[in-house]
Amino acid sequence: MASNEAPREAATAKIFHCRLIPPRPDFAFTMTEEERELMGRHADYLRGKLREGVMIIAGPVADPAGPWGLLILRAGSEAEAKAVTEGDPVAKSGRGFRYEILPMISTIM
Repeated sequence: MASNEAPREAATAKIFHCRLIPPRPDFAFTMTEEERELMGRHADYLRGKLREGVMIIAGPVADPAGPWGLLILRAGSEAEAKAVTEGDPVAKSGRGFRYEILPMISTIM
């Protein structure tokens, strides 16, 4: 493969902007111990996705309206990205977290 050619899997993968909306605007500042433990499981889950090459970057965003989580994924389809977000312990917790998933039109990486 020439040095300027992308690997085939990278060429077919799409990039998705995923926004994790917490159950309340002040969540980052008012977490209970149980919620902190849940966020630890969330972080461990995302670290696993990073090792798999699915996650590119993740972290909290300091939005003046209230912090939220940013997750950038590499996936073959929106359905695959949704499967990743639905597998997240916070999404499965029933505590009011939700993801919004938007495909990137183009990326510079």
